[in-house]
Amino acid sequence: MDLDNLTIGDAKKLMAMIGTQSVKPSALYSRYVGKYVICRSRNEGINAGKVLELDETGVIIADARRLYYHKPESKELSWYEGVALVGLSEDSKVGVAVEKIIVERYSLTLCTTKAENSIRGAKNHAQS
Repeated sequence: MDLDNLTIGDAKKLMAMIGTQSVKPSALYSRYVGKYVICRSRNEGINAGKVLELDETGVIIADARRLYYHKPESKELSWYEGVALVGLSEDSKVGVAVEKIIVERYSLTLCTTKAENSIRGAKNHAQS
């Protein structure tokens, strides 16, 4: 096969050969199923909950709590990554738990057990 002069047929054969050796997206995502995570997305903001299902198109989260305002319990950490490690500060504002599907680009950050307990135990933020 002359790589400088590939035909469409040659390209299809080449893709078929290397396609079977690549990592399947489902294998990448499956390790997060059943885990408590912080999910960051563009339109849905930052939510924490247990992953039920996910793939490259979206994620379904049980007991999803939106983190409206969040700071880690430790002042030596920052952002939601800090919350994922040590949990929430007392002045954080968290929404009520719901099941949520997020169908857009997202990122997941695994939470420690301490952080999960902190987020689950945070009081619901009411409208003012």
